Amino acid sequence: MQNKLLKLFTKFYKKLNQNIKHLFPTRHLRKFNLAKFLILSLAIGIIVTSIEITTDWTVSGVPTTTYKTSWIGNSFGGGNKWVQNYIEAMYVAPNGTVYTNSEWDEGGAEAGIYKDGNVIGRLDDTHGWSRSGGKAITANDKYIYMAMVQGAVGKINQDYPPDKTTWYCVRRYDLSFKSAPFNEGRGWDKSMLITSTQSEVTGLATVNNELYVSDSASNLIRVYNTDTMKELRSFSVAHPGAIAIDQQKNLWIIQNKIGSTPAKIVHYSQTGKQLPQQIVDIVEPTAIAINPQGRLLVADNGPRQQVLIYDIKNKPVQVSTFGSKGGIYAGIPGEVQALKFYGLSGVGTDAAGNIYVNSNGFNRSGTDLRKFSPSGKQLWQLLGLLFVDNADADPSSDGIDVFTKQESYLIDHNKSAGKQWTYKSYTLNAFKYPQDPRLHTSPDATFVRRIKGKPFLFLTDMYSSFLQIYRFNPAKDGKIAIPAGMFVGTNGDDKKSMPGNWPPYQPEQGEWIWRDKNGNGSFDKGEYETSKDYPYLGGWWVDSKGDVWKTLRTQDGIRRYPLQGLDAKGNPIYTYSSMQKQQNPSLFTDLRRIEYFPETDTMYLSGFTKEHPAIGDDTKVVGSEIARFDNWSQGNSTPRWRIVVPYDTTGKREVSTAAMSVAGDYVFTVTGKTAEVNVYNAKTGTSVQKLKPGPEVNSESGWIDIPHGIRAFRRSNGEYLVFVEEDWKGKVIMYRVKGTSSLPKRF
Repeated sequence: MQNKLLKLFTKFYKKLNQNIKHLFPTRHLRKFNLAKFLILSLAIGIIVTSIEITTDWTVSGVPTTTYKTSWIGNSFGGGNKWVQNYIEAMYVAPNGTVYTNSEWDEGGAEAGIYKDGNVIGRLDDTHGWSRSGGKAITANDKYIYMAMVQGAVGKINQDYPPDKTTWYCVRRYDLSFKSAPFNEGRGWDKSMLITSTQSEVTGLATVNNELYVSDSASNLIRVYNTDTMKELRSFSVAHPGAIAIDQQKNLWIIQNKIGSTPAKIVHYSQTGKQLPQQIVDIVEPTAIAINPQGRLLVADNGPRQQVLIYDIKNKPVQVSTFGSKGGIYAGIPGEVQALKFYGLSGVGTDAAGNIYVNSNGFNRSGTDLRKFSPSGKQLWQLLGLLFVDNADADPSSDGIDVFTKQESYLIDHNKSAGKQWTYKSYTLNAFKYPQDPRLHTSPDATFVRRIKGKPFLFLTDMYSSFLQIYRFNPAKDGKIAIPAGMFVGTNGDDKKSMPGNWPPYQPEQGEWIWRDKNGNGSFDKGEYETSKDYPYLGGWWVDSKGDVWKTLRTQDGIRRYPLQGLDAKGNPIYTYSSMQKQQNPSLFTDLRRIEYFPETDTMYLSGFTKEHPAIGDDTKVVGSEIARFDNWSQGNSTPRWRIVVPYDTTGKREVSTAAMSVAGDYVFTVTGKTAEVNVYNAKTGTSVQKLKPGPEVNSESGWIDIPHGIRAFRRSNGEYLVFVEEDWKGKVIMYRVKGTSSLPKRF
């Protein structure tokens, strides 16, 4: 449009200049008015070139939107910098270098290395080929020692484990983060020390030239030479975990809780003699360290959610604590503050006495790594909060309040990419609501809805097998999302829908709806309603009225659960008796996604069709076509339009559409492997534009792994927020898209 305006203006000016003598008969007037005209011309030119027009009209008359890429949930946007998924173990060197270990990071940063609030590297070759990280890490002035797991890959001749065997190893690296082989080392590069084939290494520490390794399965501490990696000796310790070495070079070792036997911290000499001191007044110790004053720091992941500090010169005495008592649940429960911890997994100090604490949340919510001065002032914070997750905006906030499955964020759209979001709250209370489904399942996509003005979260999972419902009660629970209800699909094998012992009292067969009738957030007897239906689901939807919809992959596969109001505890009420069965439009043979908008009585459906059938059975995709139906409640099954979206036609699954989301004037879809967002005009179904990850996120994205991996939201100024799952580098991509209703302005 900008070029067209300039061309039209140039043509007009040339024509005017040719007739200037006729327009301005005297030389003086010609000179004066030409000057005015040129000034006006320059002004128009500046305006045209300085504004970024947000809609360009193509030949077909379809508007093309402009957009920018941003992200939420990770301190860094990608490329060579991102904060790993969750830190299981951490060692802080005297110079403040933080070495970490995770059992899994999708991008291969199982062992991330941080300093001064920045990513400075990661240990090489920790991902793929059946390799993963572990639960311990340490370093000295020459090497880094990382607990890791190496599984079988059928290449025994390259020194991989034989079939059905797993090596639990310590892998050695040099300080440039490259593996450091040694004589008799194992693995393809001879850098692995196999300590067990039974269970993981649970603790590592070094002093002088000795490496101490917790072999929990064997109830042993094994001692190795740090240079030769030869075993020197071993001694017995029941269920050993993390290790710290004090200024007398003796060992403090966490004895992990086993069954009804509580955890404690025991004291041993280097030679394996048990010393009389021990710490038993602790609930769930997860990490320990020695500070420059010789005191023992213990991360207590029990209800206190604090670092406990002990004087250990004689009999251990707790002398102070670090962090707010109760952690994230102190003060306003769930509100993020500098000294409120949650799910502690790491603690350490440097030579200057600075304190480092990592919180993982519960059920591995994500990394929250913080550095504090000795006086307790937060110096920096690094976040990697999201893994297989997507976001949605509170509809009453105009895109300012955004939620993921366990977190909420405040968005300032005036800031630069990646800087707009502020981590505001952690919405899971593992102690008050231990039966919260987020502690027992893996939800991965959020719907935020307002029902009678009150906010609710609806969460579903990778296979659309359930829909979880959460309410809020700020007066009693602050920012916590309280379990309120749950839908679960039918098990096709006539077994329990949810395997295992959770939730209690669930029906033995069929599907069920649970509602927290007594308001305690627990699954109690008498709170279930049960039924039985076709077991294979395509997707869920919650409309603006609070009605729940789902699609079954069968011909009468639309189910609508009209909201029956809120009960006395504030829970939404849904029943099987009020459920409505609706027939699929005949064009669909395998119905997948559904989005209904009661304000306009408009239905959008997707699935596979006779003309465009599935190749194989890709359970996560939207299908091959999307169709819009007007006047849906009046029984109309004739589509206003139907469009073919990218789908697999080869059986290689290189191209397919993973998810869809409708907002305002557009239908947004995202492809599975390439993570490209296709934008369609909601009125006509015509293709508008393709959104791809921009330079702000290194022009990259992982695969879209979930059925609701895209969520769009239209703001009052016409701008669209488009959230897309990006689990490779631990974040959610947020596209900001200028829609046709926006006023032209620089973006």
